[in-house]
Amino acid sequence: MAQFYIGVDRKARRCYGFDEIALVPGKVTVNPSETDPSFEFAGKTYKVPIMASAMDGVVDVEFAVAMGKLGGIAVLNLEGVQTRYDNPEEVLEKIANATPEEATKLTQSVYAPPIKENLIAKRIKEIKKANVPAIVSSIPQKAQRFGKIAEEAGCDIFIVQATVTTKKHISKQYKCIDLKKLCKSLKIPVIIGNCVTYDVALELMETGCKGLLIGIGPGTACTTRSVLGIGVPQVTATTDCVAARDKYFKRKKKYVSIITDGGMSTGGDICKAFACGADAVMLGNAFARAKEAPGRGYHWGMATPHPNLPRGTRIKVGTSGTLAEILFGPARTDDGTQNLVGAVMTSMGNLGARNIKEMHSVEIIIAPSIQTEGKVFQVAQRVGMGK
Repeated sequence: MAQFYIGVDRKARRCYGFDEIALVPGKVTVNPSETDPSFEFAGKTYKVPIMASAMDGVVDVEFAVAMGKLGGIAVLNLEGVQTRYDNPEEVLEKIANATPEEATKLTQSVYAPPIKENLIAKRIKEIKKANVPAIVSSIPQKAQRFGKIAEEAGCDIFIVQATVTTKKHISKQYKCIDLKKLCKSLKIPVIIGNCVTYDVALELMETGCKGLLIGIGPGTACTTRSVLGIGVPQVTATTDCVAARDKYFKRKKKYVSIITDGGMSTGGDICKAFACGADAVMLGNAFARAKEAPGRGYHWGMATPHPNLPRGTRIKVGTSGTLAEILFGPARTDDGTQNLVGAVMTSMGNLGARNIKEMHSVEIIIAPSIQTEGKVFQVAQRVGMGK
C-alpha cells in the first residue's frame, strides 16, 4: 500500500473505510434465492452470518433466544447488568429514562457493583433452556475464571474481548492472562478481540483461538477514536487481518474466522465487509433498534461506564421493527437498515457469488463518491441514502 509523508521523514499509510469503496458486479449473476449466506464456525453452520454484539442495550437472555431461533448468534456481556443484578430490567429502565446529561454518570454508578458469579451460569442456562446456542463475552482479566464457569454451564462459544487485545500484554498491577493457555484449557471454541493489524492478528492466531474480532473504535456508540486517538478504518483493518488468516492457514492448515466488528450501519456495509474477506460481521446499532432489544431504543458501548475514562456514550437509535424484520424483512425503512440477510443475498447474486467464500474474491474499487453521486434529492429530503 502506498506510503505518504505527513512531515519530514514521517511516513503514514493511507487506509480506507466502508464509505470509500464499492463492489463491482462480475460476468455472472446468480439468483439471490439460490445463494448461501451461512457462516461456518468451529464445525457448526449458522444461517445468519451477522452476530449481535455483547452490549447491554442489545443482548439479554430473551434477545439471545430470539436470535438463536432465527439461526444467528447473539453475545451476552458477562461484565454487564445481566450478571450484576438479579433483576436487570429495573436498571435498564433507569438508563433508558435518564437525560443525556445524566446518562454517563448513571451508567458509571450502575456498573459499579461487583459481578455475581452465580448469575453467569444462571443466564447461560436460561438461554440453553430454549435449545439455542449460548455465547458470552468477558474481558481478558476475568476470562480464565469466567470461561470455566461458562463452559460448565453449557456455553457454546466463549469470547475474550477488550478495546485492544494483544498476545503480549505488560502489567505490574495484575497477572496477565495467557491466551494460549486459556484456549487450550477450554473445550469450547474461543474468539479473541479486538485487533486491527496483520502482525497482531497473526500472533493471536497462534493462541489456538477459532476466531478474531476486528475493529477498534468504529462502533456507533463508541468514542475511543476521539478519546484515545487510536483506530484503523474497517476496510483496511479487515483486509490486513484477512491476509494474516490466509497466511496462517497456508502455514498451519488451521482456519481462523475473521469477524468484522463495528462500523457497519447498512446492508451495503455488511456486503463490503464480506468482500474484504470477513467470514462474519458483528453489529450493535442495527440490533439495538429491534423491538426485542433490552435497551428500549437506546444503545451504549461496553466502555461507556468506565469509572475514570468512559469511551462511549448512550445514543438514541429508536425502535424500527422486529428482529425478524431487521434480519429477513420485509423492510419497513428505505435506508438499508432492515432485511440485512436479504441485502447480502441480493448483493451476492448481483456479484455472482454463491456463498460468503466467493464474496471474498469480488472486485473492489476505491470510490469516494459512491455515497453522494446522483443522490442530491435524497440528501435534500433526508430520505434513503440522505438520512
